[in-house]
Amino acid sequence: MVETSSSQAEIGVIGGSGFYSFLDDVTEVTVDTPYGAPSDSLFLGEISGRRVAFLPRHGRKHHLPPHRINYRANLWALRSLGVRQVLGPCAVGGLRPEFGPGTLLVPDQLVDRTKGRTQTFYDGEALPDGRVPNVVHVAFADPYCPVGREAALAAAQGHGWEPVDGGTLVVVEGPRFSTRAESRWHAAQGWSVVGMTGHPEAILARELELCYSTMTLVTDLDAGAETGEGVSMAEVMRVFGENVARLRSVVFDAVKALPEPDGRSCLCSTALNGMDTGLELP
Repeated sequence: MVETSSSQAEIGVIGGSGFYSFLDDVTEVTVDTPYGAPSDSLFLGEISGRRVAFLPRHGRKHHLPPHRINYRANLWALRSLGVRQVLGPCAVGGLRPEFGPGTLLVPDQLVDRTKGRTQTFYDGEALPDGRVPNVVHVAFADPYCPVGREAALAAAQGHGWEPVDGGTLVVVEGPRFSTRAESRWHAAQGWSVVGMTGHPEAILARELELCYSTMTLVTDLDAGAETGEGVSMAEVMRVFGENVARLRSVVFDAVKALPEPDGRSCLCSTALNGMDTGLELP
């Protein structure tokens, strides 16, 4: 790929289920990575003068289930285009009765319950080009960028939402929904919402010194928090569709509020300081 000003961006948006139409006037860019192909092409455009790269997390035809998404390629591709800040909105199930469909929650914590996903760039295994990254351990006590979280919260309030500030997103392997027993257990731990795609996205972003934050749209009460037949994909897509236009506006305003590339002062931007990773980042 030839790098030109039209194929560069400073902010990345990774969109999930029902979020495939984000930017209207775009340049489609194909990016190769040492980790294979990302979920799809990247779509580049502008929001209020900010260069943005949009990546459909599941592919534009929703052909990739959560456990088969190439998360490493996705984050590497965004960074290779110049992206340093990422917003990753996603659909989730609510684990408390007060977090019903239509709730917008901006989590500050994460619990990983996935099983077979590659979660690091630094595993000591040689890349196809012969480079061998060292094994490093990146701090992850606070998995989301505080600056991105504040931008998301402020943007949501400007569009009629009363967003929930903070909470824990538990990420499960999928693609199936939780059993009632699993859902009740998640709720009993005090966790807030459950999804399938928020990890390893967050840690891979941190390993590339990218600022990453998410805003979660509750589309259903998870199986253990309701009666009846439980969660269905049709219901998830229906609720997301009813809210996607407003969520798109929230993301637009959050993008505008993010700091300029040289104005980052959060710990995300220095996560690798003092570490010999053996890997040159793009």
